[in-house]
Amino acid sequence: QVQLVESGGGLVQAGGSLRLACAHSGLRIYAMGWFRQAPGKEREFVAAISWRGGSTVYADSVKGRFTISRDNVKNTEYLQMNSLKPEDTAVYYCAARNELRASTRRDEYDNWGQGTQVTVSP
Repeated sequence: QVQLVESGGGLVQAGGSLRLACAHSGLRIYAMGWFRQAPGKEREFVAAISWRGGSTVYADSVKGRFTISRDNVKNTEYLQMNSLKPEDTAVYYCAARNELRASTRRDEYDNWGQGTQVTVSP
């Protein structure tokens, strides 16, 4: 059974940093992604990483501020978020797809975590 569990969310002031983690089990070859959903908005792509970590892709809104990484020994994916802005406030979800390549498309991910809240105050 596949399980993804996010952690690391919280309240931070604008300009601050947070590091999200996604611990997972039950997966074999898989690319990982992070998405977020703000109140009243659609869930949107944030970042994704390929199975071996050699390829990453980011939404324009977070490029240069966020970094996605993974540790396949620890079965954990990370999202380092720097220079946070109030508009980054959302519930952040990690997701996995049974493919080697990363994807920016929400419908290409098969497994999802429960989400972790990130709140950035002005």
